Amino acid sequence: MTRFIENGQARRIFLARQGLAGSPAQAMDKAGLLALIEKIGFVQVDSIRTVERAHDLILFSRNQTFRRHHLTALLETDRGLFEHWTHDASLIPTRFYPYWKHRFARERERLVERWRKWQGEGFEAVFEETYAAVRDNGPLFSRDLKDDDHVSGGWWNWHPAKTALEYHWRTGRIAICHRVNFQKAYDLSERVIPDEHRLGEVDHDAFVDWACRAALKRLGFATSGEIAAFFDIVTPQEARTWVENNRDLLAEVALETVDAGKPRQAFALAEEVDTLADVPEPPSRLRVLSPFDPLLRDRARAERLFGFSYRIEVFVPEPKRQYGYYVFPLLEGARLIGRIDMKADRKRGTLDVRKLWLEPGMRPSNGRLEKLDAELSRLARFTGVERVEYLSGWRDV
Repeated sequence: MTRFIENGQARRIFLARQGLAGSPAQAMDKAGLLALIEKIGFVQVDSIRTVERAHDLILFSRNQTFRRHHLTALLETDRGLFEHWTHDASLIPTRFYPYWKHRFARERERLVERWRKWQGEGFEAVFEETYAAVRDNGPLFSRDLKDDDHVSGGWWNWHPAKTALEYHWRTGRIAICHRVNFQKAYDLSERVIPDEHRLGEVDHDAFVDWACRAALKRLGFATSGEIAAFFDIVTPQEARTWVENNRDLLAEVALETVDAGKPRQAFALAEEVDTLADVPEPPSRLRVLSPFDPLLRDRARAERLFGFSYRIEVFVPEPKRQYGYYVFPLLEGARLIGRIDMKADRKRGTLDVRKLWLEPGMRPSNGRLEKLDAELSRLARFTGVERVEYLSGWRDV
């Protein structure tokens, strides 16, 4: 029998699975931080620091006792996390590393031909020379291997050694051991990834089974396409086949969309379906989310569940932007209520609020604006600036 899940329940389930239903003020130590990242699945990394970098804000929005030095220790000392690719560069629990070996193998097949065309004949020699340089001299930054006359630019203008470093990282021969000013330092994987994880092996069927189960647990409910897209380490066909072969372990659910249209068919783990909706109400406080928050990564899913249409406009020409360069979603309880354009001015010590947009039906009541001000004050402290400053016209739409 298909289980019907009304929209409010579906939102609360997804928020709980993505670590947004707990108290953001509950004390969290380093072990708790690792547990939070395992619960979420991964944390996306991004270099933009309009307010705070994506990984820091993703974690801060879930627990505001998060400490950056704990994250650094997990990455660079304890090696409880490693940095690699999901749908984008991400911080991933190191115990997942054996499953990522299957991604490494696929990347080797995909990238060799792509980069042969890009770099031309003889690229293998450059790649091996670069690997040898890391082996003999690592850790190394890409700048350590750059020719003096090379002009830096985007990925299309990488120098050959930079291309080689990225290739070896994508395919698992080397790993990121730390960052300095967000620049990646590379070393051999055997000097970064603990043997207990690096030497682990799982066959293809076990890999697909883990990837699909792990994704479904972190989503709560999903279609096969959403399962494949979560970690982006299995193909859509592999996810479809997994669903077909495991129907006895799955329960069909019908999800009410936010507009109460035709319910969306999906799957949940049968062992969880009876308790799926037994989740706490998310905190009523207002929270700022990163544009790269996993709650919003699947834009279509976010629209169906929350009625919230969100696009990052970083690469949209300014005259064509609907909102702004880097606009932050606002979560209140189980609702995405609006978005805010702001920037930390570290020289002036201010968090400058440029514009606030609330979703239709969301009133700018005194209580809501007070909650916003309280959250921005917390965020300002986390960012290291002294005060929040509301710029002229910030509430004009």
